[in-house]
Amino acid sequence: MARVAIVTGGTRGIGKAICESLRGDGMTVVANYAGNDAAARAFTDATGIPAYKWNVGDHEETLAGCAKVAEEVGPIDVVVNNAGITRDGTLLKMSYEDWTDVLRINLGGCFNMAKACFPHMRDQKWGRIINIGSINGQAGQYGQVNYAAAKSGIHGFTKALAQEGARFGVTVNAIAPGYIDTDMVAAVPENVLEKIVARIPVGRLGHAGEIARGVSFLASEDGGFITGSTLSINGGQHMY
Repeated sequence: MARVAIVTGGTRGIGKAICESLRGDGMTVVANYAGNDAAARAFTDATGIPAYKWNVGDHEETLAGCAKVAEEVGPIDVVVNNAGITRDGTLLKMSYEDWTDVLRINLGGCFNMAKACFPHMRDQKWGRIINIGSINGQAGQYGQVNYAAAKSGIHGFTKALAQEGARFGVTVNAIAPGYIDTDMVAAVPENVLEKIVARIPVGRLGHAGEIARGVSFLASEDGGFITGSTLSINGGQHMY
């Protein structure tokens, strides 16, 4: 029977590429999204992958949403925590709501999804949780104290939960992408983007498919001896 995988923030960009990659691996895949109904319909029409709507930053919504997926598709074996938002600004200009919203969704969403899905993984003695962090959670970034804090928190969350899951056959890992050619990066002014690319040793932006292939490996049987790790996919921009 095919494993069931869910990708949060799965209807666009990196999330969409991950959905398609996991389906190519033979998994039954569903996507989660929070607000863009038109994009979700277009995603499902193009891929045939169902999309379920809820806000991963809301604990009760997430528990209910995952229960609905389990009932309609099957118990969730693989969770990819990809959903995230930005509310950039320097500390002096950042509102408390901008701080809490990013922490609640980007980091809190990982907790909520794991809380909903970990019990099944533990009981069946197999599971995969893959959290999408960021180079900016590793190195920091001007004007992103909220985003960097949330993404850095994801890396700590990953290491701690990995210790809880290991004896149950549940691996927990993270991927920290660098700058990827998504719509969000495409919106960066060209002169700024040129400076970003100049700092990447391989001389280009990454592709969403390159992140997706990393997820596919960590979600596979071959990834079973890797847990508590962060895979940096950033073209050499940040090494540690």
